[in-house]
Amino acid sequence: MLSANYFDITDELMKLQEMISTQDIPSATNTIKEYLKKQDLVELNIGVTGESGSGKSTFVNAFRGLGDEEEGSAKTGVVETTTEPEVYLHPKYKNVKVWDLPGIGTPNFQAQKYLELIEFERYDFFIIIASDRFRECHTQLAKEIMRMGKRFYFIRSKMDLSIEAEKRKKNFDHKKTVDTIRKDCENGLGKIGIEDPVVFLISGWELGKYDLNQLQERMEKELPQHKRRVLMLAVPNITHDINEKKKKALEENIASAAFLSACMAAIPVPGLSIAVDLAIIAIEIEKYCNVFGLDKQSLEKLCERSGKSIETIESLMKSVWHKGICTGSILSILRDASFLVTEDAVESVVRFVPLLGSVAAGAMSYWAVSTMLKRALNDIAEDARNVLMALLETEV
Repeated sequence: MLSANYFDITDELMKLQEMISTQDIPSATNTIKEYLKKQDLVELNIGVTGESGSGKSTFVNAFRGLGDEEEGSAKTGVVETTTEPEVYLHPKYKNVKVWDLPGIGTPNFQAQKYLELIEFERYDFFIIIASDRFRECHTQLAKEIMRMGKRFYFIRSKMDLSIEAEKRKKNFDHKKTVDTIRKDCENGLGKIGIEDPVVFLISGWELGKYDLNQLQERMEKELPQHKRRVLMLAVPNITHDINEKKKKALEENIASAAFLSACMAAIPVPGLSIAVDLAIIAIEIEKYCNVFGLDKQSLEKLCERSGKSIETIESLMKSVWHKGICTGSILSILRDASFLVTEDAVESVVRFVPLLGSVAAGAMSYWAVSTMLKRALNDIAEDARNVLMALLETEV
């Protein structure tokens, strides 16, 4: 039995097909580009809260791939700098909104009034941060959030500072220290009323270390399906696990892009199918580079933070995609793979045998687009993996 979602998508594509059939080729390609860009515009709102000085703002910045002093970053400090909810948009995904919420833990703190103040219903989930032990204010808030039917995650921040302090001891053992901190936090939460607590250990300055993968996995499992993809695209590409998950998330969308191509190929307008396919391929590859942090702006930031030159970073990347997508480069690659020759032939058939030609054109476009995108995604994910490996080796 087909789902209602299937019929909604089919109806949407039929309307798109009808619209494009009345447009010239430049207008049609612009319509396709706008359609594709709207697919990832599901809004995600993340509320980040905790006591003053717990590292809320640093987490807000790190999650968005920013340092504390970069343009657009949340204000940080040892005293509370947030007096009302402040929204910070993700630099690449404006639909992902990370909210730096006012600090909790004042003598008169009341969880219910606090949630009313910050407009509780706005958020998809909450991050509750402590830089040392969790206290009564954290559990009050967690229980009220749970009572009102939303998700929350406990984060113990500033792990880098804790580890540095413990390193001064002669018998220092990194794993034992991390396990001790985790157990201490979870035992503390258990004693003040949280059943089976789970605490994620995080360093805002070294976000790729400790429990980022586990936190991301937990959030992904508990979010509605249409929000999971947006979260996965927005999370910084700073661990191998995340790199692989980003690739998988993008792979799942290739069939949809290819099906869109197939639907548009059925329109019997000479040259339209090829123009649409080029637009789809260009938009998707640009998205891949952005998701993996291989776009120009991300690479420049990477060089600043790592101290490596752009030439050194680019030498780790074997594909050409990160250098910018243009119609000429895609045409060249498609011709090398004999895609365009076949599509030209199919378009000629469409004009003479509309029904048979439409089926063949759709199949051809589906194959060409899906093959091209799989190839590009594999190359870009591998480049991102190579860059990540080199940076992780430098940090060790």
